[in-house]
Amino acid sequence: MCADMPETTAPDYRDTVFLPETDFPMRAGLPQREPDWLARWARIGVYDRLREKAETTARQPFTLHDGPPYANGHLHIGHALNKVLKDMVVRSQQMMGRDARYVPGWDCHGLPIEWKIEEQYRAKGLNKDDVDIVDFRQECRKFAEGWVDIQREEFKRLGITGNWPKPYLTMDFHAEAVIADEFMTFLMNGSLYQGSKPVMWSPVEKTALAEAEVEYHDHTSHMVWVRFKPMSGLDGASVVIWTTTPWTIPQNRAVSYNPNISYGLYRVDTVAENATTQTGETLLVADALAEAVMKAAKVEAFTRLRDVPSSELATVTLSHPYAGIAGGNGEWDFDVPLLPGEHVTDDAGTGFVHTAPSHGDDDYQMGVKFGLPMTYNVEADGSYRADLPLFGGQHIILPDGKEGPANVSNIKALHGAGALFAKGKLKHSYPHSWRSKAPVIFRNTPQWFVAIDRKLDDGMGTYGDTIRSRALTSINELVQWTPQTGRNRLFSMIEARPDWVLSRQRAWGVPLTCFTKLGAKPTDPDYLLRNPEVNARIKAAFEAEGADVWYVQGFKEKMLSGIVDPSQYNQIFDVLDVWFDSGSTHAFVLRDREDGSEDGIADLYLEGTDQHRGWFHSSMLQACGTKGRAPYRGVLTHGFTLDEKGMKMSKSLGNTTAPQEVIKEYGADILRLWVAQSDYTTDLRIGKEILKGTADSYRRLRNTMRFLLGNLAGFTEAEKIAPADMPELERWVLHRLAELDAEVRRGYAAYDFQGVFQKLFTFATTDLSAVYFDIRKDALYCDSTASLRRRAARTVLDILFHRLTTWLAPILVFTMEEVWLERFPGEESSVHLLDMPETPAEWRNDTLAAKWDRIRAARRVVTGALEVQRTAKVIGSSLEAAPLVYLQDDGLRAELASVDFADLCITSGLALSAGAAPAGAFQLPEMPNISVVFAMAEGEKCQRCWQILPDVGSHKHAATCARCDAALG
Repeated sequence: MCADMPETTAPDYRDTVFLPETDFPMRAGLPQREPDWLARWARIGVYDRLREKAETTARQPFTLHDGPPYANGHLHIGHALNKVLKDMVVRSQQMMGRDARYVPGWDCHGLPIEWKIEEQYRAKGLNKDDVDIVDFRQECRKFAEGWVDIQREEFKRLGITGNWPKPYLTMDFHAEAVIADEFMTFLMNGSLYQGSKPVMWSPVEKTALAEAEVEYHDHTSHMVWVRFKPMSGLDGASVVIWTTTPWTIPQNRAVSYNPNISYGLYRVDTVAENATTQTGETLLVADALAEAVMKAAKVEAFTRLRDVPSSELATVTLSHPYAGIAGGNGEWDFDVPLLPGEHVTDDAGTGFVHTAPSHGDDDYQMGVKFGLPMTYNVEADGSYRADLPLFGGQHIILPDGKEGPANVSNIKALHGAGALFAKGKLKHSYPHSWRSKAPVIFRNTPQWFVAIDRKLDDGMGTYGDTIRSRALTSINELVQWTPQTGRNRLFSMIEARPDWVLSRQRAWGVPLTCFTKLGAKPTDPDYLLRNPEVNARIKAAFEAEGADVWYVQGFKEKMLSGIVDPSQYNQIFDVLDVWFDSGSTHAFVLRDREDGSEDGIADLYLEGTDQHRGWFHSSMLQACGTKGRAPYRGVLTHGFTLDEKGMKMSKSLGNTTAPQEVIKEYGADILRLWVAQSDYTTDLRIGKEILKGTADSYRRLRNTMRFLLGNLAGFTEAEKIAPADMPELERWVLHRLAELDAEVRRGYAAYDFQGVFQKLFTFATTDLSAVYFDIRKDALYCDSTASLRRRAARTVLDILFHRLTTWLAPILVFTMEEVWLERFPGEESSVHLLDMPETPAEWRNDTLAAKWDRIRAARRVVTGALEVQRTAKVIGSSLEAAPLVYLQDDGLRAELASVDFADLCITSGLALSAGAAPAGAFQLPEMPNISVVFAMAEGEKCQRCWQILPDVGSHKHAATCARCDAALG
């Protein structure tokens, strides 16, 4: 071209290219926009419309029964994890063709609320005991109602679907009536009894605690080594015991030993200064522990005198350390037997165990076995009874939760009586009330129990004739466990558990609706009033007025008059353990509600791993007593939430992650995505860096959906073509969809949300974004509207759209709704009203898939070779290249020749060769039979599609290739 010729400007064909068109924003703005979608779902009644759908089409019901959270306090991240998992279950089951119902519920009775009201009273200088109990219960009810409303809105903000206008509450009148009725089933079947045994007791709250209401913290205890002198024998040597509860010494009634442990008689030879031991004294301890005992007692030298066989121990009787003590008034002047017990070990202590049947389970079992007397020395407030010699009125635990004087007083008394061999302090894990955070004690109290090994003649013996046998059979035969380890945990707990303690000494709960006969003993057959007519009256009264009516003056007379003489019966005012409340929910929710389940059994219970000793456990026991089997067919358990370092979250450590904060910064969908990306079967970590990674995954997925929307602009049914008419690349995508459809459904059915999301995310970012979209951009943007290739691609994009939106909707509830409405707006439109579309089986083509696995592998070699040139700045775009590909595999060369391999590699040209590759040709180690030699594309650049081709410039439209010239008309 001559220098003086006028310059020509390249034609601008930008307006002729079919670039993506969408208003779908790159930035999601979830925190601001999600509330609008929530309002929209409420306005159009999505949940109710899905229930109507089940009335017009045959859909198998699926019921996830909600384990009720406690109506107290704002939600924490564990609540969010739990509710999001439940929501993913419900939504995925619904979209796979089930009628998936979810009735949210709340646990409303119990100590935490009662404690809050008491705190309010204390702040006002009021005493709970001075307030009318019905008034107190009404305040508890109002408190619970307030938190139900708060938590309901917080749960809804997470995108949780359910029957929010009509949740279940354990304090609803019908619920209280059913809970009482379920309790009376145990009354009538003979399994209810009153007994006396040590239970975990909170002196601060003055009530028994369930195991689930106890947490363990480090605690420093007094420990003492105490001499028990023999009445005769043992050459006068003292038997030494060790305990960390000196306050239980007044209640000692025996000393236990293990016949399988080796014991020796030892003499103290030399002691250190200030030791409480005496030179020359003799004592009896386990041989394995002798050195540790002597060290604790500051004994510098000692001698083992002889063996002490168990046969000798069996003949020995001891005296109590306080026998004959000044001021004891003969309280402890009795024989203390030395008894064999398998619970005794030589791992710690002395090999002898101080046994107080009223203050420990092993001790209690020894008492039952050997007929040891129970003691009632400790009052409800943790103080000794006022008339106990020496220690009367002294507290073990003070009302503020701190240590009382009882331990130190006993240590001083032991020292004064010459019974203190040694003393010290021990820091160890100790049970505390989860509400007051104060230490608890084991205390003997009269309580109401359900005998889980009593044979029941109730006509429900299909799975066993006792509660325990029915529960163990249910665990093994009737329940699917996710993960399977949950089965082992619950089985071992129920296999070894004692009878169920039902009673609590509280005000806010459902009362034990029973009456006892005046003058009768708990062992008498007529001690408990068992009358169906009385029971029916109680249930009807509760149904009409709630459980508060039990506390109204004259209620006993109203219930018993005309049936028995009310003056001959006592009314019980203990309340039921709240675990009995929640354990009964299967009756008043699953059985009684229209949106319950037909047979009163849930398809799934889903809670944290701590509920093996909580809700899963109590529901199992309760239902096995009243229904004859487990109330659930499946149990799913999830782990706890930890910080990013794997540490337990604590406000004091400042490492908590509140769901409200995550929603405010990222939106609820990011929190839901974190759940989906996590392995919920173990403990889950969350924190700022983890959430950043989750947000990045979300952005990549959002890009995929944006590409679909942009390239489906204007798509109509008339544009669709049948799969048989599509190019192989499109048919390969359909094959992948057929594979994914099976994997997604299988994953959702197994509650494997992590597996589902990983497969979909990999498909979206790898198969689609990095391969299919990358290859088909050219056809989508530049082919004519009539092009078979472009129509096939758009048909596949439409298919992808419908599947990805519905497959991901259970996880990303807000985003998939946004995506759906971008294409299908309208007041009645919602992705959550849809099912996952059925995927034709004929789309699956394993032969084609195997071929395309080989083609994609070959493509990786070519793109690898081009990347080398791009890095070296030889080319800026792959369209500048026309590589030569050498193939030693004739079959692969034929497969590559059967497709437009240059189009797949996004190059302007490409040649296949069977010859040997020249030295220096590019290879990948895993594909040694393929070599690539780089070459620049020859020709001019098409100003419309940017391919470099020899024919550019030879057509009607300037600077275009043949394809683009035809597209321009």
